[in-house]
Amino acid sequence: MPATSVIGLQWGDEAKGKFVDVLTDQHDVVCRYLGGNNAGHTVVFDGKTFKLSLLPAGVLHPGKTAVIATGVVLDPAALLNEMDRAEQSMGGPVPPEGTELLISDRAHLIFPWHLAEDAALETDRGDAGQQKIGTTLRGIGPCYRDKAGRTHAVRAGDLLRPDRFRRRVAEVCAFKNRLLGAMTASAGKGDFEPFDADEIADRYLGFAERLGPYLTDTTAYLLNAVDSGKSILFEAAQGSMLDIDHGTFPYVTSSNSSGCGVHPGSGVPERHLDTMLGVVKAYSTRVGGGPFVTELEDETGDRIRTRGNEFGTVTGRPRRCGWFDAVAARYAARLSGVDALAVSLLDVLDGFEEVKICEAYELNGQRTTDFPSHADDLAEATPVYRTLPGWSEDTTGCRTYADLPANARTYLETVAEVLGTELKYVGVGPDRAQTIRV
Repeated sequence: MPATSVIGLQWGDEAKGKFVDVLTDQHDVVCRYLGGNNAGHTVVFDGKTFKLSLLPAGVLHPGKTAVIATGVVLDPAALLNEMDRAEQSMGGPVPPEGTELLISDRAHLIFPWHLAEDAALETDRGDAGQQKIGTTLRGIGPCYRDKAGRTHAVRAGDLLRPDRFRRRVAEVCAFKNRLLGAMTASAGKGDFEPFDADEIADRYLGFAERLGPYLTDTTAYLLNAVDSGKSILFEAAQGSMLDIDHGTFPYVTSSNSSGCGVHPGSGVPERHLDTMLGVVKAYSTRVGGGPFVTELEDETGDRIRTRGNEFGTVTGRPRRCGWFDAVAARYAARLSGVDALAVSLLDVLDGFEEVKICEAYELNGQRTTDFPSHADDLAEATPVYRTLPGWSEDTTGCRTYADLPANARTYLETVAEVLGTELKYVGVGPDRAQTIRV
């Protein structure tokens, strides 16, 4: 059974969605297994551009099964809005006829109080003089916190049990009103308007009228798919350097966004994977707070941002840009067991006289290729660059590896060499036709 996982090896936004879209034709099932509507994939399909956040890319392909698995935290309103937008773009229903959408009944639900907690905590951090995490303020972290704490968590399957759901919402809402009221008062932010449990329960049970037919035990489905020989494509969100356990903590997301998250997020043991495809940009970006060793706060960084249209799919925030950080990407590749590499947005570097790869850090007077485990050490690191000649040719029309300029091929091969992986795909534009198989 061919099973593939597509993992971002940077801080997200690596164009994973494009490679998921390209690989979907080779698989029966596409599974999104972590994160929430804080993630964003831009997919160009049949000449149309789709901004996907919760929907797996496979939902656009007739005859496939798209799975939103257990590790995802779900904002029902956001999902339904996304489905409606996709339907307008498709000119037909989403999922299209012949395509199946399955949503885990074990996935945890995001509620309005999660968004309020997110905003309050981020504001408090800034008021305390600390660097903000850079959360998208969509309630993702507080929902995962409640999931781990269990007491105030509500799962999607509860929507199918209206009496239980109303009872749970009333219990949790009462606590959240006390909590947020105290937080608001202590911060001197004015009066807090309590949430209405009945109104929220009514609204969410209304969502269930549309989402109910898709809710099921996706863990059982995926395990049965494995047993029956179906091929599965696992679609990651965010990037490995935002992994809650292994990333640049605390400037991370709230789930395992590296390859380590496949098993807990989907329920499918990782031994069933035969390809772990790591995706990187030809340069580095990150959004939000936290140290960024190769960041370019100059004309070069602005040029990369403009050429790469480096603004968040979900938030529209400008991304911080820099030269390719091979120390971070190599760490992420080893962490996730990557055995194949895809490099996206190579065309953004067209026209640079020289291009750089950070192959080591200088830290405490020592050169190291190991990625620091503490954010304070990372903030003190300086990049050690390998400089390569750039290329003046336009790569967006290249369709084979041989079509690429010699200096571009040298750059790609150097990236693969430093990461210790095999180069398999190169992206030279947003369209799926602008994907070179090496």
